[in-house]
Amino acid sequence: MTIYGEDANFCGGSGHIPVLCREVISSLSCGQKGVFVDCTFGSGGHSKAILESNRENRVIALDKDTDAVESAKAVKNAYRERFSIVKAGFETLGDILSSLKISRVNGFVFDLGMSSLQLDSTSRGFSFRFDSELDMRFDKSRGETAADFLNGADEKELLRVFSSYGEEPRSLAIARAVITYRKKSPLKTTKDLVLLIERIKGPKRNKIHPATKIFQALRMYVNNELENLKTGLKQAFHYLETEGRIAVISFHSLEDRIVKQYFAYLSKKCICPPGQPICTCNKEEEALTFKLIKPAEEEIKNNPRSRSAKLRIVEKINKTGGKNAA
Repeated sequence: MTIYGEDANFCGGSGHIPVLCREVISSLSCGQKGVFVDCTFGSGGHSKAILESNRENRVIALDKDTDAVESAKAVKNAYRERFSIVKAGFETLGDILSSLKISRVNGFVFDLGMSSLQLDSTSRGFSFRFDSELDMRFDKSRGETAADFLNGADEKELLRVFSSYGEEPRSLAIARAVITYRKKSPLKTTKDLVLLIERIKGPKRNKIHPATKIFQALRMYVNNELENLKTGLKQAFHYLETEGRIAVISFHSLEDRIVKQYFAYLSKKCICPPGQPICTCNKEEEALTFKLIKPAEEEIKNNPRSRSAKLRIVEKINKTGGKNAA
């Protein structure tokens, strides 16, 4: 698989450049005419790079965030009928493509986690850099907020979320502190939560803020990110054209594990139980996985947020066919 080839020349323009953009554009062969789905529009960097790679490319973009959908108007004005934006999450991918009468897609890109718009927002509660309401929802129109959860969940549920989604070593102590705190007053703002965590873990002493893992856990829980990822990947592979590819950028070990395990499952020729003498699974579709890609040192230097990014790629192949991984 060629990286930094001709397909990747459209990631160096002005404005927001998403993480691993060149690698994504090259891996999806966006220089060849096709239909592509940007499952996490965000600031639109991947969508614009795909559209610029070939003047006949079509992009369908998804995003739950009203702010992202609003910002997509500029892309729509520039590329007109070649670009569509839908306010929805990728867990509804199948319904969206069906409604658009699209049966096959040449490439999907998932850029997981938060967008720069969300991370830099002073009012959404995603970042502990700003004192704001504890919201953290990608879609501000539905679902419980982080504050709702913190002020309503029992100790057992708080512990489960903090430890499972945040992998926070001090989860139990923080869960108990939340219970004690809210007996006097509900947790309302990011500052309330940060001060509570700092009382347990101490103030920031290195590059990683002590509240990082709890904020991450709350965001992932409130937005049901892991389950939605499983659903979205399955639907994407179903609609993927033969020799089409899915590119997923993850920033968290739990997300990357889901992607890695699902891609490994897709690459199996047979899913029958071990030791079964005759294959009866009738697995019709097979996939080819590629080597994990991480940002180059230069990208990490220019964009420190990219340091934990991991890109995994899978290609759908005919079961009787097959290629050698690049």
